[in-house]
Amino acid sequence: MQIQINTDHHIEGHEALVAWATGEIKTALSRHSDHITRVEVHLSDENGHKSGTSDKRCVMEARVEGRQPLAVTHHAETLYLAVTGAADKLTRLIASTLGRAARAEPSPE
Repeated sequence: MQIQINTDHHIEGHEALVAWATGEIKTALSRHSDHITRVEVHLSDENGHKSGTSDKRCVMEARVEGRQPLAVTHHAETLYLAVTGAADKLTRLIASTLGRAARAEPSPE
């Protein structure tokens, strides 16, 4: 599973942030990592340098083998909460999508 982290011009995309976010995402998605080829993460601060509630945004898009890309968005007060919230949402979405696909397949008789 390849993970790419992108930041807007209001967030410093330094190595520590990338390493931390990559670790959080790998941990959260580990159960489904065999089915995921790539995860793109977009971090942004919607208010720029002004303070505000829930102004940090994390958009995650997962490329799951044989399926259309799956994407989620999470807003929070900190980057930590935005990344972990989006990772949780994406984990649930992938589990739901793969679960529906498994139920839709005809059972071998």
